[in-house]
Amino acid sequence: MADTKKIPPLNRSSVQSAHQLIKSYIHRTPVLTSTTLSDLASTPQTPEALLGTAFEGQAVARPKIRLFFKCENYQRIGAFKCRGAFHSLARLSDAELSKGVVTHSSGNHAQALALAARTRGIPAYIVMPTISTPSKIAATKGYGAEVIFSGSTSEEREAVVEDVIKRTGAILVPPYDHPNIILGQGTMALEMEEQVQDMVGNDPRLSVHSQSSHEVEEDNRHANGTTTTNGHIASPRAPGCLDAVIAPCGGGGMLSGIATALSGTSTLVFGAEPSFQGADDCHRGLNCSPPMRITSVKTLTIADGLRTPVGVIPWSIISDKRKVEGVFSVSDEQILRAMRLVLERMKVWVEPSAVVGLAVVLWDEGFRRLVEERGGVEGWDVGVVLSGGNTTVEAVGRMFGAGEMSGEKGEREEGKVGLDGGREVENVAG
Repeated sequence: MADTKKIPPLNRSSVQSAHQLIKSYIHRTPVLTSTTLSDLASTPQTPEALLGTAFEGQAVARPKIRLFFKCENYQRIGAFKCRGAFHSLARLSDAELSKGVVTHSSGNHAQALALAARTRGIPAYIVMPTISTPSKIAATKGYGAEVIFSGSTSEEREAVVEDVIKRTGAILVPPYDHPNIILGQGTMALEMEEQVQDMVGNDPRLSVHSQSSHEVEEDNRHANGTTTTNGHIASPRAPGCLDAVIAPCGGGGMLSGIATALSGTSTLVFGAEPSFQGADDCHRGLNCSPPMRITSVKTLTIADGLRTPVGVIPWSIISDKRKVEGVFSVSDEQILRAMRLVLERMKVWVEPSAVVGLAVVLWDEGFRRLVEERGGVEGWDVGVVLSGGNTTVEAVGRMFGAGEMSGEKGEREEGKVGLDGGREVENVAG
């Protein structure tokens, strides 16, 4: 990768510089709202929904939430990954890029790097595990990359990458575990900040903090803020300032980038993961005593872009409570329920990985209690990152037909065979 002496520090100023470098190559994706989903997020769950959870038998949370969706599914290549890819190439010299770039990815980073390389007029060599979905393989080839297949374990992929480097002299651009990737991904948070401020400025009713959006009873007011349900004091906020942002977490490049961009602001940052077959490595690692990074993930979660453990550099940011408040996990069933809501109620095309944050907001009682306790009477304005939309009509049909929700073989079985015919999968980067 690049000479480490040329890598900028991981701070908000560096994210702002990254945005200046790449903004002519990326889309400023829209921020959308949904009254239906905000109302659903503000509706208490039923006691039956908490059966079998740590909150069974307890009073349900009653948070007040307004949602703002950063739609990276409308980004170039259909996902946020091109931010990091374009920034990484922008930080490399012509001499460093002269022999092309190489990476390993199951899909979205593969497409992003292929597009960025084509824009710079250089070769791209993409090592893709055979577990990758056919549509993402086809799209990567469509951007002009040479696709080389590997097995689905980290050792197999790394060996193929090394072979490519020896054969071509290409420079490695990793999918998430590098400062330039992290800084590039963080640029979406800067945009979201500005967009929400503009939206609420034009229509203050969009925010929970608008006086016209709710009535606050005088006896719940305190000289220094609003008294919350647990006696804490919630500081009053100006409309347009997000209370929190929640984003998917796989390798952690996006989540750590958002945390870096918002570091020093009043906006809290949260991560979301699938829990299926131990895909929630970050959540589990943070709950260890002391916290420790989990280095291996073997999962066929429906959220195929999140089948990898958090990288070393992202972990150093995500495990810092001053930067990331917490990481929550949800089931594949909850992910599909959230995906259905976005497809049917917002009319927005998303892939399963994109909606894990929304699933947390809607159904993770721990997160919902936190909003109720800290948000008080007013509640929270929450930014939700919809990270991508790279799936197909056929795949969605399988997911919601005789597929994942009915317990039969569906999308997670498509193309999921290793080079040796087995179904082992480990640390697959999106």
